[in-house]
Amino acid sequence: MTMPSSAHPRFAAALSELGLTDVEIRAFPDATRTAAQAAEAIGCELSQIVKSLIFVADGEPVLVLMDGASRVDVERVRAELGAETVRRADADLVREATGYAIGGVPPFGHLTAMRVLADRGLLVHTVVWAAAGTPHTVFALGPTDLIAHAGGSLADVREQPAGAAR
Repeated sequence: MTMPSSAHPRFAAALSELGLTDVEIRAFPDATRTAAQAAEAIGCELSQIVKSLIFVADGEPVLVLMDGASRVDVERVRAELGAETVRRADADLVREATGYAIGGVPPFGHLTAMRVLADRGLLVHTVVWAAAGTPHTVFALGPTDLIAHAGGSLADVREQPAGAAR
């Protein structure tokens, strides 16, 4: 089966290699670069959007998969990885490590193999949506399958609301 032309070619190839030939790619005329834009375009909850965020831990790129309604707690990522330092990657490093621009980074199909942390909160949904390699395309998958295909380890790396128990 041929992949839809709307998916980024590298991502379409990754889907094919993983045997995910029945995954539907949805394209939108307006960018779905932010989680809020994607949720509005799809008509789903903000927390059903998977953000694929690149961080740098002790000089190495790391992918964190986080729901669209939450923020990553960098200190929790640092502790989970046992790293000395963790910081958000800049746009150039994101493109260099993944092959995609910020706003279109999918959870897998990257240029560089990297460690992947997936926030446990993604598992509360039956279906989640993630970027398909461009700011205009998304795809849906069950969270367990998405995390497995990304090679992710489950972790609690979301920022907790002020006053919440850690």
